[in-house]
Amino acid sequence: MNVVSYRPGPAELAYTFGGRPAVGTVRPGTILELYTEDCFGGRVRSVDDLPSKVCEFPYLNPVTGPFHVEGAEPGDTLALHFVAIEPARDWAVSTTFPHFGALTATHTTAMLHPPLDEVVWRYDVDAEKGVVRYRARRSDFTVELPLDPMHGTVGVAPGASEARMTITPDAHGGNMDTPELRAGVTVYLGVNVAGGLFAIGDGHARQGHGEVCGTAVEAAMNTVVAVELIKGVSTPWPRLEDDGHLMSTGSARPLEDAYRISQHDLVTWAAELTGLDVLDAYQLVSQAGQAPVGNVCDSNYTMVAKLPKDYLGGPAVYESAHDRLRSLGRRYLSER
Repeated sequence: MNVVSYRPGPAELAYTFGGRPAVGTVRPGTILELYTEDCFGGRVRSVDDLPSKVCEFPYLNPVTGPFHVEGAEPGDTLALHFVAIEPARDWAVSTTFPHFGALTATHTTAMLHPPLDEVVWRYDVDAEKGVVRYRARRSDFTVELPLDPMHGTVGVAPGASEARMTITPDAHGGNMDTPELRAGVTVYLGVNVAGGLFAIGDGHARQGHGEVCGTAVEAAMNTVVAVELIKGVSTPWPRLEDDGHLMSTGSARPLEDAYRISQHDLVTWAAELTGLDVLDAYQLVSQAGQAPVGNVCDSNYTMVAKLPKDYLGGPAVYESAHDRLRSLGRRYLSER
């Protein structure tokens, strides 16, 4: 088993997909042990650390990477299996911002009412108990919420020599902010440039669907990823697979276009896997599918279309990459 560990220093974090050289090269079949920072780069540590004071735009939402995958070429697909996602600290933070989030005026939805207050919430992360502790800022209310670690941001370099801010989700991946991207899930990303150049960041100790206030329970993570390459198979939008489901993503504005992209990709993918006529697949997805919301506050919104694999007859997906990587991950965990 080939295991590579990488912990970036602050100056080695990336803030774009594309436009940056690889920090390392890995071959397919590698297990990567990574440290990722939270979306504030670890600068927001208390309720008094307002992001507008301690962070510098555009240096937000850092990612670890990018990594060059040997043999990856445009038209191929990278498979990244999240073996483990574990909080690296015993605290996490969340915030509200003026002009950011789903329930406030923004620069594109201009209103005359005052902007929201900038407020920070600090959560205790109790990994042993499996909870995060929420404390209201303006009362003594508190409650424990289940710990559900996931990554908000994962992607590859876009094509045509583009460099995209990590906060923007699109066909290359990016800041999709879907809670579906947790340990045990494989994400499939279409390769646009030689090596793929994938990067990961924006760990969340948990997040509600939509990330409605604009931030989740933002946390640094120790993450383990298994890497595989599927040659000659393209992927138009990021796709996810767990033991029970296939998922397609779509990112755009307005939200209904993100919804349409994800549903279109799942319908055509289901038709391809089963040999069904597209309208037959459309009918099946319409009656058996789910539509979890990713984010509704970033520069593009993200929707997920989700379908149980059993309804498709258990087809082999991406040459059964998920099953192979899951087995590799379990072997890694048993030997750790």
